[in-house]
Amino acid sequence: MQPIQSVVQSAIIVAPNGARKTKTDHPALPMEQQEIIDEVIACRDAGAAMVHLHARDKSGKHSLEIEDNLHLYHGLKARVGESIIVQLTTEAIGQYSPAQQMALINEVRPEAASLALSELLADGYGPDTAQLDKASAFFHHVAEQGIIAQYILYSPRDLERYFTLFDQGLLPTSNHHILLVLGRYDKHQTASPKDLPPFLQERLFSHGKRWAVCAFGKYEHLCLTASMIMGGDIRVGFENNHVNHLGTLASSNAQQVANLAETAKQLGLATLDAYHFRQLLTA
Repeated sequence: MQPIQSVVQSAIIVAPNGARKTKTDHPALPMEQQEIIDEVIACRDAGAAMVHLHARDKSGKHSLEIEDNLHLYHGLKARVGESIIVQLTTEAIGQYSPAQQMALINEVRPEAASLALSELLADGYGPDTAQLDKASAFFHHVAEQGIIAQYILYSPRDLERYFTLFDQGLLPTSNHHILLVLGRYDKHQTASPKDLPPFLQERLFSHGKRWAVCAFGKYEHLCLTASMIMGGDIRVGFENNHVNHLGTLASSNAQQVANLAETAKQLGLATLDAYHFRQLLTA
């Protein structure tokens, strides 16, 4: 008898280093360019379809400087080609303005970029009209350039705001992805699978855009497994968590990717490679 083909297809995204962590957090956390490139390749081979890329400057600090990002982005693309989607972060960490975040993407023109609405519309839930118009023009320009935008949402309230902007035409409809972040505002930055249901409103499933989940803390694997079961993509990596599904220190980002790929297989869920994921995001 032929096995039943899964109708649920999830992409695994890897976030190998983040903005704030160093080797004091985990000795295998990649910081230098060659370390980052080697880790991305290992994660691709383990099943990752996209990488969420943070550049570091010469001192190892998070950088949105154009030269740092150009050097890392093109160095990585020269090694991986189309075999993994390379997404640049625009995370501000309180150091970069919305203008600097936008300038980075406009200058580097990566194939994908992560954009936090709470940062690019920095006045919270009531930005002035000029700010909103400027951000909207940037979002539409990104889509027109063929860049895959991932809109980062930290709470169900952020998700409601996203839908309002979407309905008003302030967000483009193409080259579109959503990332739901679990546990960012928890006292201990530790997410739980119970943090996912408040995001799972009917509109999330019916509006036709793919969504993903990332989760802070030691229950990351459980949260991401729940996301896959619900049909979402997932983002794993040392940016959010260093503990594997057994509760012990993970050896590498690639191990975390491989563990989730194996969990998906055991549950009869399919995972997407970069080529199929790219087609779905740009359709």
